[in-house]
Amino acid sequence: MLTVVCETPGTLRAEERAMPERGEDEVLVRVKRVGVCGTDLHIFSGNQPYLNYPRVMGHEFSGIVEAAPQGGPLAAGDTVYVMPYLSCGTCIACRQGKTNCCVRIQVLGVHCDGAFTEFLSVPQRFVHKAEGVSLDQAAMIEFLAIGAHAVRRADVQPGQRVLVAGAGPIGLAAMLFAKLRGATVVALDIRQDRLDFAAGPVGADAAVLVGDGDAVELARLSDNEFFDVVMDATGNARAMERGFQFIAHGGRYVLVSIVQGQISFSDPEFHKREATLLSSRNATVEDFATVVVALRAGQIPDAALATHRMSLSDVPANFANLLDPTQGVIKAIIEC
Repeated sequence: MLTVVCETPGTLRAEERAMPERGEDEVLVRVKRVGVCGTDLHIFSGNQPYLNYPRVMGHEFSGIVEAAPQGGPLAAGDTVYVMPYLSCGTCIACRQGKTNCCVRIQVLGVHCDGAFTEFLSVPQRFVHKAEGVSLDQAAMIEFLAIGAHAVRRADVQPGQRVLVAGAGPIGLAAMLFAKLRGATVVALDIRQDRLDFAAGPVGADAAVLVGDGDAVELARLSDNEFFDVVMDATGNARAMERGFQFIAHGGRYVLVSIVQGQISFSDPEFHKREATLLSSRNATVEDFATVVVALRAGQIPDAALATHRMSLSDVPANFANLLDPTQGVIKAIIEC
């Protein structure tokens, strides 16, 4: 089967591998669609903190069941999506239902090989029927679920003001689910094309370009009170630190993105607001289900989000183009 391996940062190689052997409680999935995530781009660029090379990337994917355990919920021919966070089920986080931050988590395409391949064998409990959604939509559930999880972590309420810094796919997902909860959403980014997309298909109420006067504009948009919820999806330490100044008194700050190293903030400013600081990692079954319901209801502009497409065999030659800002990539879909 064709498999694309990231050997070292910047180096992708196509190779033929043997079909995986299905374990007793595993589902053999014929991979059909793979979404390219910011994590994949970071792996390719060499700045993903949880990874060893070589690695087969790809954790946003859908496919068709090739073989499954007899008597289980899945059968050959079923269209499925996969939760790529292989949690242990027994650690302190898993016992609380927080499988997204399992102590021993293995994320497909990061800690172990993922879906840039034609077949993958996955433990049955992480494979779900994709009923009522297309293969393309099913491949987008994972990144949308990360946004849904961040919004749930933030406990966004109707009528609240929400600022999302970073209008990449994860930030856009957070905007979509904040809007579905009835919030007023403002997007903040360094790229005008991303802001145009946020204000267009995604439906953000306002979009602010980073630069001189942006803080004044954010104050104006919030009646000089700033935001009940600030979410950072920039992956930039300086932006993450700056976001503290936009939290309203009594507000919440959710760090969705991650950077290597440390970030800092003014403790007096943080305390006088009695602000709440939260991290948001991955997503849970509940968040995936939230996304599926929204997709079925036509509440997600999935066709607009899927801006680019390539075949698996074209990945080694064309993958680097996805890093080019002039290409206007929101979500690239790999077809197997």
